[in-house]
Amino acid sequence: MDTIASIFSFITTPVSWVIVQFHSVYGAIFGPDTGWAWGLSIVSLVILIRICLIPLFVKQIKATRAMQTLQPEMKKIQERYKNDKQRQSEEMMKLYKETGTNPLSSCLPILAQSPFFFALYHVLNSIASNDTIGVINTRLLESAQKAHIFGAPLAAKFTDGDAKVQALGSSITDVRVVTAIMIVLMSFSQFYTQRQLMTKNVDTTVKTPFMQQQKMLMYVFPIMFAVFGINFPVGVLVYWLTTNVWTMGQQMYVIHNNPTPGSKAQASYLERLHKRVTQHEKTRGRGEKAIVKAIVAKGRDRNDFERKFINGLSKAGLAAQADGTVVKSEASTVVETEDGTPATGGAVPKRQQPKRQSKSQRQSGTAHGGPKAADESAPKTSLSKSDEPEDAKPGPKPAGGKSASGGTRSKAQSGQRKGPQRPKSPSKK
Repeated sequence: MDTIASIFSFITTPVSWVIVQFHSVYGAIFGPDTGWAWGLSIVSLVILIRICLIPLFVKQIKATRAMQTLQPEMKKIQERYKNDKQRQSEEMMKLYKETGTNPLSSCLPILAQSPFFFALYHVLNSIASNDTIGVINTRLLESAQKAHIFGAPLAAKFTDGDAKVQALGSSITDVRVVTAIMIVLMSFSQFYTQRQLMTKNVDTTVKTPFMQQQKMLMYVFPIMFAVFGINFPVGVLVYWLTTNVWTMGQQMYVIHNNPTPGSKAQASYLERLHKRVTQHEKTRGRGEKAIVKAIVAKGRDRNDFERKFINGLSKAGLAAQADGTVVKSEASTVVETEDGTPATGGAVPKRQQPKRQSKSQRQSGTAHGGPKAADESAPKTSLSKSDEPEDAKPGPKPAGGKSASGGTRSKAQSGQRKGPQRPKSPSKK
């Protein structure tokens, strides 16, 4: 860890200068040698760095969602070129270029924060070694060594021996209790941040390997923090615990106000948005307008939660516009079906299935004017066989060419033939 921290020693002077400036402010309030003055200086350093990293955090969110969208296409490429790794990587790079995504964008906040983290570690390690560093002179060095956070020196570690801890003016019990509690809180905050990302802000309709990776990281990161945390000074634990709490709060804000499409968080957000819009009959603020505008622009590609939101507005007599606004709709209510096609009438029509009847009901219905009786009582068309005269019905012929009724068939009747007749040849008479 000391070797890695020395690599970022070029930034130790700016980091130490920021800490000293905050210390001069808090020292005037709590006293220059107190743990509150030095501890709040480190916390203020974290807040300042994280505020500067907000644009990178926004890029991280966009990159993460873009990668979630591309997971099905990436899986197809991997299956198609599983025996050709070079072609697979070329197709991946082509996909990233066409969609404008960058896999490293999701790691930008961590990468950008790492130099400050290792620089602070280098500063605190120098304080523990009684060495001046950056703008921290001998007077400030003595003040920092006297500072204790809940009884633990600012530069003490969990793995320090009893002699080193006593030299810093504390006991090994206080140091290990304080560092153990901070390590547990640091690991728990990291686990909770990753868990709420997995359970609330992930599109559950698409099962991709990305979800399995996130689930694995949810358990790996807390273990890593617990292992490395025992080698961190108390001041670094304060830094890392503060940045984890900031990340957790920042993640909760994003999930609450700008959730991932298709996630449980989006379903909850659209329910709240529907109540506000129907109550005020308009969208308020640029955030709400941007969400409604994005939903309208999707058209038939809306997910179930977004389709339910649009249908709810239609039933309330409102219509979402392309610019994100909502206006009253005087036209008939239009409701989208599951495939995204509109169905008027306020609800999706359902097919009515005929009721099944028992055998006794069918028999009784036939005997008392049921379906069969109704068919018999219906008027018969002229093409039915019953319309034919009795003489035309086939039957046994009696001798003498008389019909069964005793009459003689006429020549016209006897000359009739069923079906089309062949015309006579003109050569024959």
